[in-house]
Amino acid sequence: MSTGFEFEILIDESFLALTPECSLKPVDNKNVLTILNDFEDEKWRYYKFQNFIWDNIAETALSQKERESLSNQSHSLLTAAASNLRLTDSLNEIGKGSELAEIVLYGIMKNHYKALPVVPKIFYKQNVQDNAKGADSVHIVLEGPDSFTIWFGEAKFYSSIEDSRLTSVIESVKNSLSTTKLKKENAIVTNLQDIDSLIEDVELKEKIKDALSPKESIDNLKPILHIPILLLHQCDHTCKAKYISDDYREKIISWHKDRSMSFFTKQVKQLSEIIRYSEITFHLILFPVPEKQTIVDKFISAVQFYKGQ
Repeated sequence: MSTGFEFEILIDESFLALTPECSLKPVDNKNVLTILNDFEDEKWRYYKFQNFIWDNIAETALSQKERESLSNQSHSLLTAAASNLRLTDSLNEIGKGSELAEIVLYGIMKNHYKALPVVPKIFYKQNVQDNAKGADSVHIVLEGPDSFTIWFGEAKFYSSIEDSRLTSVIESVKNSLSTTKLKKENAIVTNLQDIDSLIEDVELKEKIKDALSPKESIDNLKPILHIPILLLHQCDHTCKAKYISDDYREKIISWHKDRSMSFFTKQVKQLSEIIRYSEITFHLILFPVPEKQTIVDKFISAVQFYKGQ
């Protein structure tokens, strides 16, 4: 199935449609998206994947003002973006590549979900020295002329998506859904100027700011709150494949159905105590890659180049 952007969308379904035999409750607030890169000369296209990262890096690592000031200076834009990358996770094996995953999630939000980049999150984390706290991605999706949804994303790059990894990311999502954390994210959105320039409709802009106001109950936000969870992950099927065949697609679909079942089963157990949990919409985004280490090494090497290291 064609996506309209660089990669193939293999699965884009509600969790219930993907697994009709599922008896989880609630189930209708859960969705699954699987994204595939392709192959060339019987090799996974690392170069294409890296291009996707660098095509999207500036908008999540720089403020809109910075991007505008460098709009006609492509090399300077990349250099400035690289300077805001922390790379502090490069020494942590489990967390390695998390910043890269944040950029990939940004690109997916922009290209697939047509989201507005309300908060350039890497820029914000760098400038407040708050590397480990808050959502990895903050976006607004305009659903119509006078309606919108708020998206607070989580992004991970794992060497596998076995159960222990799933438990860890669900715990991270749970922490991000505390009232304190949600109010903090809302404050960031309303305090930055990007929202004023991204949304021209004055009434809609005020409606969004009112919804995110600290005076508003977080409970009222939850029906329009979406949580995209990107699991960029190493995959044996992808490592062994030489091209996208029907057999490869079937193996990925089967594997991701299994993983999504495990993920949402654990999520219900861990998150069901959250107030109005059933009204929050969750999107599990799975992106298989052949080898995590190669991708991380290429990314770090490119960042160091642009940093002048």
